[in-house]
Amino acid sequence: MPVRADALPETAAPSPPPGLVTVGRFDERPGYGVHRPRGADSWLFTWTTGGTGQLTQGATGTPAGAGDLVVLGPGVPHRYTVAPGARRWTFWWVHCQSRPAWTDRLRPYLLGDRLHAVTPVPAAVRDRLERSFRRMLADARWTGEGAPPAGEPGEPGAGRVAVAHGTAARELALCSLESVVVLTTATARGAADRSGVDPRVRRAEARIAADPGAPHTVATLAAEVSLSASRFAHLFTGQLGQSPMRALLAARLLHAARLLEATDLPVERVAAAAGFASPFHFSRVFRQRYGTPPGAYRAGLRRRTGM
Repeated sequence: MPVRADALPETAAPSPPPGLVTVGRFDERPGYGVHRPRGADSWLFTWTTGGTGQLTQGATGTPAGAGDLVVLGPGVPHRYTVAPGARRWTFWWVHCQSRPAWTDRLRPYLLGDRLHAVTPVPAAVRDRLERSFRRMLADARWTGEGAPPAGEPGEPGAGRVAVAHGTAARELALCSLESVVVLTTATARGAADRSGVDPRVRRAEARIAADPGAPHTVATLAAEVSLSASRFAHLFTGQLGQSPMRALLAARLLHAARLLEATDLPVERVAAAAGFASPFHFSRVFRQRYGTPPGAYRAGLRRRTGM
């Protein structure tokens, strides 16, 4: 039977203060459970590494298996337990205040009642997530003197809990948690694309946006999503309203504009980094898109910002 939070050991009861970052790793057997009838004042992030848990928030519930990130927002009654029939539940957990950008990333995975289930996270990224949680546990113990403690080698002991009291320790721990949120929401396949766009087109679009300077062609993009070049071009154009090469040109020009804004690279190197073989062609299409040559674009921006 689940136990109430005020009956648990002090490290887990009843809910950490909202201003702290508290992180731990538990390995629990049947009979373990937490019930908070008023919810928590902070967000709770759980990442399961073994066995199965069951988390319920308000009227919404979800199981959590290996590789699942489940996030409970504050202020809603919740309980979490070893799932019925499971032999154990091994999981990392973090209580903290969520950064504003995280709610946007988590929104596609909302099941209801401020409960988000980011699943399934590919096995290929789970080692990196494990390292992020271990780093959180180490950084939360930092006093601010000397170097932060090294992460624990091997398997962290079950029941390990750390509280980040200092400002620097909290920020370091939150940075590791942010990498968890970004990596899981970017790679999980559980959120449906409600736009109706074919997922192969979305993958190609994401590939262009991630590396616009690469030597993409219709043929290489089509091969990456297992389509013929003609079928891919027809599908991409029909669903996004522009051809793959027009989308690539737009992505390269945007990338070039960001490089002009953020670096002192010469225009020729900006052109090359953005995937343009000819600086003259780059200058011409950049002017068509932004109404001014690349050098003047950078100079105008710096006058406006006082840089």
